[in-house]
Amino acid sequence: MKLSRFAAVMSATLLTAALAFTGTGAAHSAELAAAPNYVALGDSYSSGVGAGSYDSGSGACKRSIKSYPALWAAAHAPASFSFTACSGARTGDVVAGQLGPLNSATSLVSISIGGNDAGFADVMTTCVFNSESTCLQRVEQARAYVATTLPGKLDEVYSAIASKAPAAHVVVLGYPRLYKLNGSCIAGLSERERAALNAASDDLNAAIAKRAADHGFTFGDVTTTFAGHEICSNDSWIHSVTWPVENSYHPKAAGQSGGYLPVFASAA
Repeated sequence: MKLSRFAAVMSATLLTAALAFTGTGAAHSAELAAAPNYVALGDSYSSGVGAGSYDSGSGACKRSIKSYPALWAAAHAPASFSFTACSGARTGDVVAGQLGPLNSATSLVSISIGGNDAGFADVMTTCVFNSESTCLQRVEQARAYVATTLPGKLDEVYSAIASKAPAAHVVVLGYPRLYKLNGSCIAGLSERERAALNAASDDLNAAIAKRAADHGFTFGDVTTTFAGHEICSNDSWIHSVTWPVENSYHPKAAGQSGGYLPVFASAA
């Protein structure tokens, strides 16, 4: 009888402790699962140029509902979603015009930036309309800029984000390689030009990843998800020269959903 009473008391004690622990765990899980306050910054690769279905209110920024930030927000219902990424943006444009929504309550930030600083549009225009030697020379100029000047520009952006949103988890997205080498293209740029452009993309990603890491941010490498879907592949997720011309060399809707979204979702 005494043993039974002792067992009952111990059972009640353990049950109370278990319920208390479970309640604490549930509260903690709920806290972790709280909907984030999400801000999407960056350039055309984040705004979704090339994906179509642009928000008419975004004007020349061309923010697409098929961009990875909009797709992620639609799937995860964040507590708030501010989308300030804009076509053509450089690092200075982000600092000057995109950081308004950031504050101490911001918990998630995404950004792709640096390609326009390195002269992405001019590099591609030079390579399409000029000789191979002129193209290769322009690519080398861009690579030199990425090595010497871009890191400081990225530091300015990343420091500004950290200052305005100190509690945020920041995910920095890179850029895909544009070309599948020895692929299906039978016209256009030479194989040497395509290889040089891919190498420049690798340099750009390496610089961005290094600066992101030094600021405690997470880098999202999209070269893996875009592998096999570059220009000159049998299933390209990136526009080649196309109309409207601003879509050229930007991800299609499939590139946003299949290339960028999985990487961001995993990092977020």
